[in-house]
Amino acid sequence: MTSVKKKRRRAVVEQAACVACGCCVKVCPLRAIEIVRGVMAQVDMEKCVGCGKCARECPASVIEIREVEI
Repeated sequence: MTSVKKKRRRAVVEQAACVACGCCVKVCPLRAIEIVRGVMAQVDMEKCVGCGKCARECPASVIEIREVEI
């Protein structure tokens, strides 16, 4: 049986440029983002629905909403 990959909109963090300010964590309605080791934001792709609130809130503009295969 062949699995069909679907493309969905998800938040993607440019982790090298993230300063872990936590603004995205505060505005995520699904709690899909966490700060990892105090150095970067990480998105849980299973929870994220690509609403874009985190991308709009990010002061460093390092979060994009992209089509990703899940």
